[in-house]
This record gives sequence, structure tokens and C-alpha cells, in this order.
Amino acid sequence: MGLVKQNCSPQNHQLKTYNLKLTGYYFLLFTSYCLLYTSHTFAQKKEKKQRSQRVEVPSSDLVYDDINYLPEIKTVAFYNLKKVQSFPLLNLGGGDELLLSFDDLRGGSRNLYYSVVHCNADWTPSSISPIEYLESFSEDRVNDYRFSYNTYQKYTHYELKLPNFSVIPKLSGNYLLKVFEDGDATKLLLTRRFYLLNTKVAVQAEIAPSATVSNRDSNQKINFSIFHPSLNIQNAYQEITAVVLQNGRTDIFQNTQRPLFIRNNQLIYADNSTTDFKAGNEFRRFDTRSFRYKSDGVYQIIQDSIYTVNLFADIDKSKSSYTYQFDEDGNFYTLNQDGNDPRYDADYGNVNFVLKAEAPDEQGFAYVVGKFTAYQKNNSNRMVYNAERKEFTLTTLLKQGVVDYQYVWVDKNGKLIDANAFEGSYYQTENDYQILIYYRAPGARFDQLVSFTELNSTKNPRNF
Repeated sequence: MGLVKQNCSPQNHQLKTYNLKLTGYYFLLFTSYCLLYTSHTFAQKKEKKQRSQRVEVPSSDLVYDDINYLPEIKTVAFYNLKKVQSFPLLNLGGGDELLLSFDDLRGGSRNLYYSVVHCNADWTPSSISPIEYLESFSEDRVNDYRFSYNTYQKYTHYELKLPNFSVIPKLSGNYLLKVFEDGDATKLLLTRRFYLLNTKVAVQAEIAPSATVSNRDSNQKINFSIFHPSLNIQNAYQEITAVVLQNGRTDIFQNTQRPLFIRNNQLIYADNSTTDFKAGNEFRRFDTRSFRYKSDGVYQIIQDSIYTVNLFADIDKSKSSYTYQFDEDGNFYTLNQDGNDPRYDADYGNVNFVLKAEAPDEQGFAYVVGKFTAYQKNNSNRMVYNAERKEFTLTTLLKQGVVDYQYVWVDKNGKLIDANAFEGSYYQTENDYQILIYYRAPGARFDQLVSFTELNSTKNPRNF
């Protein structure tokens, strides 16, 4: 077999040279693309890492009250599932549930946990251990969450039901629910009070005019009797504590351990100096169920990078006569007429409050409160006063819905000075009152909740 002779003509040599140049050009193009792709991918990963960077939650001292410990925790609701925004109470063995829901404006998914603490009637921790008041585990992770969609303000919505498979309280009394991050109980996000009832006594209650003549136009007096034929009470002054709340508020309540009369299987609480409440006034309200149309209390809605809601200016109602106005006794409801599920697609807006009034004194501060703030007094709902214009203003971020609110006067330490400084107080005001009866047996280490009655100033009382 002979050798094959290569064709080394000038035309073939030029073609070979052209192919080599073309190959080199594609090689350089491919190399540039790889470098560009690698750089772009690295930049994307770096940007993603920055977006998911976690914000450290500071350690906080536990407060045995309804508290939001981070300003990014919003729209906290906690109620019995039988009725939205109802009093957070469970009947022992009754099969009902409580629902906790809240939004985290930090976005993303977090490692959130919760636990419960049993408390005495005065909301100090009881001396019994979790093994004694819980059937199962003492804490668990919050697993039910979902990201918002179609909203300018991004958030993560969390929900939790109690009792559940992991956490089951088994003793009656007061409980504090804690939600914290990364399994560290000092990195608190929120705390909420709730109640477990084991009915052992009956309560009969009424609302009467104040025994003090000067207060009859402004106060509502709560008188009640305890009937205990099946509960042996040896010393009512030591064994029974009665607590009365107004509209479920933890900042407006009275308690007593001294019945006026003690009769056979009956304790009567009708002392002139106790359970006499300022009736206050009907709550103010505004409606942002739609950011496309103006509704109650709203005069302007502006859409930009986030919605801005300007409310009509409020006036000082303490100097006027009583006028009935329908309210929800301080509650709020998350609603969105423009979406499908307000839990996830209701948006947030910067709501501008204006109160035209003079400052009652030079020592205090005005706050906007309602159940939507858990009646807290912090920087997010503290108003700024303009002495020249004689008006208070506040801008705060709130979720769509219907919101009841009031203005209160508070000292520099956050203590309530006058809940009615800008609202007035009128006997005709419609209010809910919750009566809780606690019993501590001789030698016992905790207080049992043995009766609960909800009383409305215009309706009949409801026993649970």
C-alpha cells in the first residue's frame, strides 16, 4: 500500500490558516462567555446572600403581659376560634381552640418557637413545673407560615393553634404564651395572655350607677355575687380573688379579695369603693378594607412605593356630650375587599393620625391605642405634639381592615395617666366587662380559674 501524498497547494494553506483563526476566535468568545457567566452567577449568589441576611433579635426581659418585642411584629390577633377577636379563654376539656396569628415584616422564613407558662391570678409565675401543668412537651416550633403576595409591603404571616398535639395545658388558671426565635427564650418576638377555665362556681352580675353621686354620669359600677354550693370555701379573704377587666384590656382592670357580705354558699361583692369604672366613650374607627376607595374615617389614599392613608382629623371629645357611635369595643379585623385572603394579600399602609387638642399638661404624651396595638405604649404609637397648631400627629404602618382606636394620656414611663383625657367618660357608653374568679385551696401552690362571666353594659351577662 502506498503513501498518501498531502495536497500542499497555496489555496489549501490559506484555508487551513483561516480555519485556525476562526477556531481561535470561537475559543476566545467561549472563554469570555464563561467568565461573564461565572461573574454574573457569583454576583447573583452574593446578592441573594445579602437579601437573606438575618437580623439579630436582641435579648429581652420577659414581661407577663401582651407585648410585641420587635417593631416588625405586626397585626397580632389571639382569640377563641368560636368567634373572631373573642376573649382568649378555653374551657378545660371543652375541645375548643385558640388561634394566634401575626405578621413578621422582616420577611423570609424564621426558626420560631413557642412555649407557655402557668401564672397566678396576679400574673406572677406560679411555683409549679411544666410537667405539672402540661400533658406533653413544654415548647414546639411554629410551622404554619406563608409569604405575602401581591403586596407592596412584604411580610410573612404565621399562625398557631392551642392546644395542639405538642402543647396541651391541663390545669386551669392563667397562662402566658411566648414566641421566640432560634430556640432562645430570651429572643422574644411576642407574648400573649390566655386563660383556661374549669367552672366550679356560678356568678350573677349587674351594672349599676356609681355609688358616688358625682360619678353617676361618668362611671359604671359592677356588682356581682358568687354562688359556691359545690366548692368548700373556708376563708374567702384568702382563697378567692376576683378580677374585673374592661373590654378585655390588661391596662384597665380592678381586683378584690374582700366580699362585702359572706352568706351560706354565697359571696357578695358590692362594696362602694371597688369595681367602679370610668365608662369612657365609644371607640373611634377607620376602614381601609380597600385601598382603591375611601371609606369611614379616610379622606385620602396615596399610592407610591407603599400606600399612604390620611385620616380625617379627630377632635377632643372630652368637652362634648355623649353621642352614640357603633364600635367593636376596641377590636380590629383584617379585611381586604380587593383580594382573596386578607391573611396573605392584605397590604400595609402608612396611616396618618391627627388629633386637634391641647396637651392636658407638660409631663405626659399622647398615644393611639386599641387592640391592634395590644394597648401598648411605645414609639410606634406615640404622637408628636405641635404646640403652635395645638395638634398631635402620628404616622404608623398598619394592615388593611377595620380598626377601633382611642387616644390616651401617658407619662414618660409608659404608665397610663388618663385613658379618657381626649375621649371623655359617659355612663351610657357600651362596654364589655370580663369577671374572672380565682380559687386557691389551702396549702395549694397555684390559683385555679373557677368562673368566667362576660357582661355587657347594654345586654345580658354571658356565663362560660
